[in-house]
Amino acid sequence: MPITVDIDVMLARRKMSVGELAERVGITPANLAVLKNGRAKAVRFTTLAALCEVLQCQPGDLLRWETDGENVTSRTGADTGASGAS
Repeated sequence: MPITVDIDVMLARRKMSVGELAERVGITPANLAVLKNGRAKAVRFTTLAALCEVLQCQPGDLLRWETDGENVTSRTGADTGASGAS
């Protein structure tokens, strides 16, 4: 799937467990695991907002888009592919 979920990265930065995050957000640890492992087909904006509030981050810190098979942009937005200029 071209959308990558980086909840585990933010959990590590905040030194927070999955169980603590689930409790503070108000979702089950099982549902958080589905989202964290990239198996979710959708996420409610209210859930995303609660995650951002608890983790003190922006939605882009939790979700990022990648093409299938290659990383087009880094986390800073710089192009990592071959340049089209000659």
